[in-house]
Amino acid sequence: MEEELKCPVCGSLFREPIILPCTHNVCLPCARTIAVQTPDGEQHLPPPLLLSRGAAAAAPPPDQDSAASGTCGGAGASATGGPSGGAAGGGEHADKLSLYSETDSGYGSYTPSLKSPNGVRVLPMVPAPPGSSAAAARGAACSSLCSSSSITCPQCHRSASLDHRGLRGFQRNRLLEGIVQRYQQGRGAALGASVAPAVAICQLCDRTPPEPAATLCEQCDVLYCATCQLKCHPSRGPFAKHRLVQPPPPPPAAPEAAPATAATATVPSAGGCRSPGGAGAGAVRKFPTCPEHDMENYSMYCVSCQSPVCYLCLEEGRHTKHEVKPLGATWKQHKAQLSQALNGVSDKAKEAKEFLVQLRNILQQIQENGLDYEACLVAQCDALVDALTRQKAKLLTKVTKEREHKLKMVWDQINHCTLKLRQSTGLMEYCLEVIKEDDPSGFLQISDALIKRVQVSQEQWVKGALEPKVSAEFELTLDSEPLLQAIHQLDFVQMKLPPVPLLQLEKCCTRNNSVTLAWRTPPFTHSPADGYILELDDGDGGQFREVYVGKETLCTIDGLHFNSTYNARVKAFNSSGVGPYSKTVVLQTSDVAWFTFDPNSGHRDIILSNDNQTATCSSYDDRVVLGTAAFSKGVHYWELHVDRYDNHPDPAFGVARASVVKDMMLGKDDKAWAMYVDNNRSWFMHCNSHTNRTEGGVCKGATVGVLLDLNKHTLTFFINGQQQGPTAFSHVDGVFMPALSLNRNVQVTLHTGLEVPTNLGRPKLSGN
Repeated sequence: MEEELKCPVCGSLFREPIILPCTHNVCLPCARTIAVQTPDGEQHLPPPLLLSRGAAAAAPPPDQDSAASGTCGGAGASATGGPSGGAAGGGEHADKLSLYSETDSGYGSYTPSLKSPNGVRVLPMVPAPPGSSAAAARGAACSSLCSSSSITCPQCHRSASLDHRGLRGFQRNRLLEGIVQRYQQGRGAALGASVAPAVAICQLCDRTPPEPAATLCEQCDVLYCATCQLKCHPSRGPFAKHRLVQPPPPPPAAPEAAPATAATATVPSAGGCRSPGGAGAGAVRKFPTCPEHDMENYSMYCVSCQSPVCYLCLEEGRHTKHEVKPLGATWKQHKAQLSQALNGVSDKAKEAKEFLVQLRNILQQIQENGLDYEACLVAQCDALVDALTRQKAKLLTKVTKEREHKLKMVWDQINHCTLKLRQSTGLMEYCLEVIKEDDPSGFLQISDALIKRVQVSQEQWVKGALEPKVSAEFELTLDSEPLLQAIHQLDFVQMKLPPVPLLQLEKCCTRNNSVTLAWRTPPFTHSPADGYILELDDGDGGQFREVYVGKETLCTIDGLHFNSTYNARVKAFNSSGVGPYSKTVVLQTSDVAWFTFDPNSGHRDIILSNDNQTATCSSYDDRVVLGTAAFSKGVHYWELHVDRYDNHPDPAFGVARASVVKDMMLGKDDKAWAMYVDNNRSWFMHCNSHTNRTEGGVCKGATVGVLLDLNKHTLTFFINGQQQGPTAFSHVDGVFMPALSLNRNVQVTLHTGLEVPTNLGRPKLSGN
């Protein structure tokens, strides 16, 4: 709170704070140092621009304080530098002060000069006319200052013009003054120091330290020493009716044990104040009075001027036609508004504290994660070094083995060559000795054998025998360049798990017994996905299973159960791993099956038309065509209307596996279950076995119905709404497709998407 209690000019706790029109506060002594006089070049501006506080009134009454002398003194002091460091404005280099009217708001605005640290100009005083006395000159200067001066807020740099009352035209913030005094008392009590009796000092003294105060002006509410009283507040002229009294006595020392009580006892109410000389708990309470009407207490609040007023102000002053409210009621209302606003600030402060706790936790997590990453990095680098060391040992072992192998080969060749050389040398010396002998018969006895031995010895030195078997060079080359490049490129990869994919519900749909799902990657993601995994349950609340893995973001799954509810979800993956699942989407397949004849699986002699819903054949032999749907669960019903029936053919209706034989009648192999019918009777057939002959056939315009109940695992046939024979087949289990076999004498049209009829006729009795 201490920052709120410091003056923006001097940086110290407020002393006699006044409220500027912009609602900021400043010390009264500091205000005197920053009040500036409007240059002559700006005095020609219209009065509303210079006197924004309604200074159209005449000269102040004789009993009121214009504070001209104090204001003039303040301006003169600021010309030599005040506590805020403001320098005197320098003629042509002075800042241009731009004032504008805001309907009696007292506000102005300008751009501070770079030469003015506190954003305030101080201009030279108005020179006295020639031949005038000193007092007249001072009065003229003060009159000039009051009529053409302004003050600039050091915080928001908005300017306000001074009216005839000067700085006394601004309200004194006695509430803030009381808070400052309580704060000082509380701070002294917290430090364990007793409040020593203070001596009232002069508030206008420029000596250091200031002189003790000798008098107090009740109207000005200013303490003067004897010198300053004669200089700044003479008992003549407009100050003649001001009442000068003795300064109040210093308060007694506050006991250390009851600082809170003392502070509480002196808390001023709305509009309450202290005696200027008293700072202790024992100071006499003095309620503020109206500065325009002597000794009149405030009783009302002017809403237009936003200031308290007395009843005389409403009758005689400038507040006559303004909107006013009772002071106490307005005080309570503003207190309630402030309390309500403080609740919002308190909530924000609580959020800020929680946010600070969160930031501190993040700091701690950063520290911990940093240590963990450092340890992980050291471990990874150590692992690389260990792997390189192990590989180095392996390579050294290979070099050692290669060297030992070469040495062994060379030594073996040396030993072998040495032995052969010794043998050849011995044989050669022996032969030379034999040649030296003169006995022909003895020579001839051994010459043949020696010649053979010499030839054999010569043959031992074949080509390559005197060449080294190994080279002295090592044919081992270590390619370390890729590894060095990899080490140089070793760096952190900002790769994280991919985010949760977003399902595009507007593109997810079902059609018949197939579902289509679409998804996308969230925007502004920094972790791209390499692919996606789509999972689907079994349509009966079972476990999920993978049905698609790839890079596409649109997938259609066919061959599902009709009238079933499926749950689907998707997740993304990249090199870092698999990301979290998306939200689960629920998809409902069609209640009834819509399908046509399949042109891709039918026999080549089958002719389809009417969007593959009408079938006939170009051959006299029976050919098979299948439907586009497959059933493994639920109850399904469809009908076939006989459009053409010539020469009494035997079309067959039923179901079949996808691998059924398609160039013979349906039901002749073990992959089909059918009813074939002519114009008089029908038979059920499976594996070429004919059963349950039933009277009643088909003709042009007849309708054949097929009921496949995979819940009961039965297959039943109907002709023109009547069940044809008993239940045709039981224990039907697996995956089945609608099937039909016909020749060129028959044409039928398929009708699907039918509800299971409940009014079918009773079955006809079979003939055998």
